[in-house]
Amino acid sequence: MKRWIQKEHDLDLVRAFAEETGLPPLIAALLISRGYGDADSADRFLNPSYTHLHDPYLLKDMDKAVKRILQAVENREKILIWGDYDVDGTTGTVVLRKALEMIGGETGFHVPHRFTEGYGLNIPALEEAKRDGYSLVITVDCGSTSFEPIAWAKEHGLDVIVTDHHLTKGEGLPEAFAVVNPNRPDCEYPDKHLAGVGVAFKLAHALLREKGKEAAVPHFLKVVAIGTIADVMKLTGENRAIVAVGLADLPSTVNYGLRALIEVADCRDEMTSYDIGFRVAPRINAAGRMDAARHVVELFEAADFGGARKLAEYLNRKNIERQKLQKEITEKALTSVLENGGSEARFVVAHGNDWHRGVIGLAASKIAEKLHRPSIVISVEDGMGHGSARSISDYHLLEGLDTCADLFETYGGHAAAAGMRIRPENIGELAERLNAHAAENLSEDSLVPEVRIDAPVSSATLTLELTEDLKKLEPYGQGNPKPVFATPGLTLTDDPFVMKEKHLKLKLRDREGKHFEVVWWDGVERSAELDLAVGNVYELAHTPEPNTWRGTTRLQLNLKDIRPM
Repeated sequence: MKRWIQKEHDLDLVRAFAEETGLPPLIAALLISRGYGDADSADRFLNPSYTHLHDPYLLKDMDKAVKRILQAVENREKILIWGDYDVDGTTGTVVLRKALEMIGGETGFHVPHRFTEGYGLNIPALEEAKRDGYSLVITVDCGSTSFEPIAWAKEHGLDVIVTDHHLTKGEGLPEAFAVVNPNRPDCEYPDKHLAGVGVAFKLAHALLREKGKEAAVPHFLKVVAIGTIADVMKLTGENRAIVAVGLADLPSTVNYGLRALIEVADCRDEMTSYDIGFRVAPRINAAGRMDAARHVVELFEAADFGGARKLAEYLNRKNIERQKLQKEITEKALTSVLENGGSEARFVVAHGNDWHRGVIGLAASKIAEKLHRPSIVISVEDGMGHGSARSISDYHLLEGLDTCADLFETYGGHAAAAGMRIRPENIGELAERLNAHAAENLSEDSLVPEVRIDAPVSSATLTLELTEDLKKLEPYGQGNPKPVFATPGLTLTDDPFVMKEKHLKLKLRDREGKHFEVVWWDGVERSAELDLAVGNVYELAHTPEPNTWRGTTRLQLNLKDIRPM
């Protein structure tokens, strides 16, 4: 059973705030609990706009970067954009390429292959860039820890400008011409949560301003919004404005690649952060996980819709392939864990031979979610283990890995996710030591998954009008999740209906006879230990949403958890 943790609300404060702002009391309560309990901050939150973006020159080294790039443009130097292989990096590459094209820059791009090159800059590709006549390299979403390659570049007359958002290491910054990163220790930029594409956008903004083309800047936010959502950045502060403006502008896009991608992903005219995160972004990410991420840049730069559509369909096929592989490897990893008694461990380590490295991180995430344990999935290939790890809320993953530093060839990450290379003979000891560390640092309560309830809501309050009110809080995402409400006293009226062999549709009614349709994604597996019987009374943890089918919109409750009363 999950633990339900319900937020407490000061009802007098809620009433006063609702009267002051004219908002419905429930929306007022949600705003207060999310830190927007005064009229000014609430207005800014509810009405995100382009004017909320910070000046790009507040970023350390921005002036140096802009001056060097404008010099390169004036002197007709060849500029190489080096983007990371995930959605953040590829969308940022698209943004910078377009901005440089608009100011007359001559650019090429390089997106490293996830498996043959790995993350960040590498010397062989820099050598090739030098041979091809490039004199300036601009990174996107990487470079802050590429000390050796950047030192090589400096020694060989190749200037490197880093644009990144990752945390820097204790040894400081690489000797790049400029390092534009809001998270470098000496940068006082007011918002530290920009995605890699967001930092690249800031550089594009500054360049376009210098060339008198600042009016074009808002149109870039469509692509920046996609990368920001896909990288699971906090959708608060500046990111909220970026995503809100970008989403509003998406339906009017004239970019062939983006139009084709939206069609293939079967998105509606009015797109939300959910559509981007679960429909558009996975298709972009599939390129980097399964093949070559450069196809994403080619998609956004397609010269006609026919070519764009072919590339979008290719990415769609790769995403389907990714889904199948992810399911297969997750099942293999879970079977391995369960057969070896690993489900009783505090830290789960699964490994196998030649598991596709593009999906082991996704498999680790699924296992961590299912078993509610920090988890590592390792693929052993050619005598080396390549691992990806995901954690749970109460366990700092990198601190755990630090206690096993002597077992890794390389490793890195943060509190929630990490990657590593490890020799196969060290995997057993790794599992033992991480399990011991987790046992010392995780309580029994920490191993029970939580459902965080924003507020109790009566069944009478659940209406389509409420879903319209909740749209005021969009865009939802990291740092601003969809609200979850608890509604008691609902009776199951029909046997659960199974959809696609894994989801459930439930029909319930309240004491006054009001009926509700409930969808429970992955409900078949999640309800295995629950007796869902007609006539039983339940309390639901859910998010109310509008559901449109054949032109008719009805209320639907998206179930998060259910418990008998």
